[in-house]
Amino acid sequence: MRSSESQNIEYKTSWHNNYLKWICGFANAKGGRIYIGKDDQGKTVGLENAKKLLEELPNRIRDQLGLMPHINLEQEKNKAYLEIIVDSSTVPISLRGVYYWRSGSVTQELKGNALNDFLIKKSGITWDRVIEEQASLNDIDEHAIGVFKKDAAKAGRLPDLSEDSVEDILKKLRVYTDDGLTRAALILFGKDPGAYYPSSYIKIGRFGTSDVDLRFQEVCEGSLIQILYDVMEQLQKKFLTKPVRFEGIHRFEELEYPVAALREILLNALVHRNYLGSMIQLKVYDGRLTLWNAGTLPEELTIEQLLTTHESIPRNPLIAEVCYKAGYIDSWGRGVEKITTACKDAGLPGPQFQERSGGMLVELYRTPVKTPVKTPVKTPVKTPEVILEALKMDGSLTLAEVAEQMGKSVSAVERAAKKLGDQGKLKYVGPRKGGHWEVIDE
Repeated sequence: MRSSESQNIEYKTSWHNNYLKWICGFANAKGGRIYIGKDDQGKTVGLENAKKLLEELPNRIRDQLGLMPHINLEQEKNKAYLEIIVDSSTVPISLRGVYYWRSGSVTQELKGNALNDFLIKKSGITWDRVIEEQASLNDIDEHAIGVFKKDAAKAGRLPDLSEDSVEDILKKLRVYTDDGLTRAALILFGKDPGAYYPSSYIKIGRFGTSDVDLRFQEVCEGSLIQILYDVMEQLQKKFLTKPVRFEGIHRFEELEYPVAALREILLNALVHRNYLGSMIQLKVYDGRLTLWNAGTLPEELTIEQLLTTHESIPRNPLIAEVCYKAGYIDSWGRGVEKITTACKDAGLPGPQFQERSGGMLVELYRTPVKTPVKTPVKTPVKTPEVILEALKMDGSLTLAEVAEQMGKSVSAVERAAKKLGDQGKLKYVGPRKGGHWEVIDE
């Protein structure tokens, strides 16, 4: 059985210089192979100028991209084709100043925050380890340090810090170096992180049954530690109710959602969010609660894997490490499991997770979900149907445009489109630019 195009494989019937973008995208991602002389399904159609290309391409690729991929001349049933093997590059690769990335079966240009994240990652550091040159110890909130010391003492994951100065503690946590304060230090303990990262706050809204019915709202800002405590206090005092129950003569008041689940979804958002994206948005409705944070899942994880045992892959590992030492989080990727268990123990439906608008959305429900909201994880059937309907009406749409129409991430739509292609329900016809989608009716 022949395989269709995927994350690491691309088939082309002939060579065009535009395909240098694909080589660039493979090099910046996990590497891959491009076959010249094969159709979209991997069937060899032959390449008349194969030997000439074998001589020309190495120099062309080297001059344009600075890469030296392996290029092999192969034959199948007396039909020649080229195999271009591209290794993952340890440094960023650009084509005429533009950076490309391979995601699913699509090569896309990196822009904005995605480009910034990519360049930082390729440099060997993460966003939270970058030194903020304009910051000083005067930007650090001693109260936040004090709260951390108490919480860390309870967690027992650090030596005694009671006699250590603020500077010593920051150095022990590796958020303060000889070069200065890291971004992690300002996010975790800053007096005003918003002065450096304007969207580092959380907006909380109380709605009726829809976004149209906004009743009141609050904003929580400051250090991560301050936000963590302030948001939980706001939820308990203002945004959530405490139904009363009795066990014999004893009266109990508990929040409508388990505190353990609320705390965990909040910490997940604070630790894993993209701090260059939009603010965290927490919405409380009559029958459900949602929390959205900027930043999609790492490329190593899917929504399905998120719901099973998986490795911990934090976007901001330095922030995550400090939160672990304070006892706020686990370091084993058990956050989703803890949220699910807390909801189950409280007799509530399980949480729902989805990628939306370049970020992650988690939903908690007070009662069983009769009608799935948008595309729940366990019933992703609707996504392919919507894709097919959109492309049937306009086959010239790109997957990015379809994703925008649906309010979903590009990666989610790409995965669904690939499955549809594997099932023989969807096919892309023609070149990447100027081609179109064709929906295949059964």
